[in-house]
Amino acid sequence: MAERRIGIIVNGATGRMGYRQHLVRSLLAIQEQGGVELADGDRLVPDLLLVGRNEEKLAAIAERHGLANWTTDVDEALDNDDYEVYFDALVTNLRVENLKKAIAAGKAIYTEKPTAESFEDALELARLAREHGTVNGVVHDKLYLPGLLKLRRLIDSGFFGEILSVRGEFGYWVYEGDWQEAQRPSWNYRTEDGGGIVADMFPHWNYVIEELFGRIEDVYAQTATHIGQRWDEKGEQYTATADDAAYGVFRLEGGTVVQMNSSWDVRVHRDELVEFQVDGTKGSAVVGLHGAHIQPREATPKPVWNPDVKDSHNYYDDWIEVPDNEQFDNGFKVQWEDFLRHLADGVEGTSYPFDFLSGARGVRLAEAGLTSSAEGRRISLDPLTEA
Repeated sequence: MAERRIGIIVNGATGRMGYRQHLVRSLLAIQEQGGVELADGDRLVPDLLLVGRNEEKLAAIAERHGLANWTTDVDEALDNDDYEVYFDALVTNLRVENLKKAIAAGKAIYTEKPTAESFEDALELARLAREHGTVNGVVHDKLYLPGLLKLRRLIDSGFFGEILSVRGEFGYWVYEGDWQEAQRPSWNYRTEDGGGIVADMFPHWNYVIEELFGRIEDVYAQTATHIGQRWDEKGEQYTATADDAAYGVFRLEGGTVVQMNSSWDVRVHRDELVEFQVDGTKGSAVVGLHGAHIQPREATPKPVWNPDVKDSHNYYDDWIEVPDNEQFDNGFKVQWEDFLRHLADGVEGTSYPFDFLSGARGVRLAEAGLTSSAEGRRISLDPLTEA
């Protein structure tokens, strides 16, 4: 067994997601465990080059974690042949330009989503990557989380029978920023800066729905900017121009109907910040990012509707918790390991399944959702398997 180095450029290392999830909880954690084990028994160990726009923050992060290599010049980083992978965790409106540079520089690419602000740009990235033979992947972290892994296990076992419908609730109350500091950055609420809950969450819902339930054939959505005035990081009031809530209905190939409510203006009354209820002919499940409960057909109660009499039945008691049955690691870290193994061990000519084209489908769903809301109509989505 030998150690093999792999150089990774981490652009956006000072940002919330780039630092916390990707640098600390994924790449540094992979370093600490001695790398990623490959098919031949070797271990692939990341060597990191941090990139960011704020020199002071970047230097502090590098010192905190004992990292020697960092720069504020992304072009300089891309010119460095010792680093063969480019990772992008920038804000969305800066992503396309840098991904194109990375493609031209011959790097393998792994990126946060959405890959672009428009479907046209996202599809162009997929085309460029194909033409240049670029190994590319997009963060699909939700699929690697315990709850959805349990849901995949249930689906693969045939537990549901025919899946009829999926209902999802996502969101929490994000403070406006006046009397309590907001827990999301202010750019999220400005369309001109790439903000909006549709742009943020519909790409997630696209890959979750595609991978677990099937291809989305059409979408109907209603968006809203429920809170029009917010306060930024400096305590200054600004007008929110982006949608902060979206209510979508997705019809899938095969007939399953998915409803997704997404909101930063909702107070949580459920076990987790996101939950999916999946109802099938043979059973149902309620699944979060970590927990999962099921109710099989044989153990389903027989409610009778009578609004004049208080119902004393505790319906929560009719559900069975799904056991872990395995050790679950951080979802972002697990996908990093998955992508790096593909890069090192992947069969020539085989693309990483969660690639730029998958990312483009997510951007298309967001664009279609916004169009649906603006025009008050259902938007059809053709299959998209080639860039």
